[in-house]
Amino acid sequence: MSFSDDLSCQELVELATDYLEDALTPSERDRFEAHLAGCAGCQTYLEQMRLTIDVLGHVTEESLEPAVRDQLLDLFRSWKRGDRD
Repeated sequence: MSFSDDLSCQELVELATDYLEDALTPSERDRFEAHLAGCAGCQTYLEQMRLTIDVLGHVTEESLEPAVRDQLLDLFRSWKRGDRD
């Protein structure tokens, strides 16, 4: 792999969801996994993403307090609009 093929940490973060959903091309996956093999920070980031997905996959609307549900919906709407704090 040449230096120009190296993936930056920021690029890995941007591709993490596609990686977890198995939506990367074979060459993108190779670059992603090559970076991951040598970057402890990105390994930690990806593991945190997996844990978050696992935990959130068990949250139901009924299990949330109404105030928490409303706060999450407000945050999501702000994110969709591109609001930045």
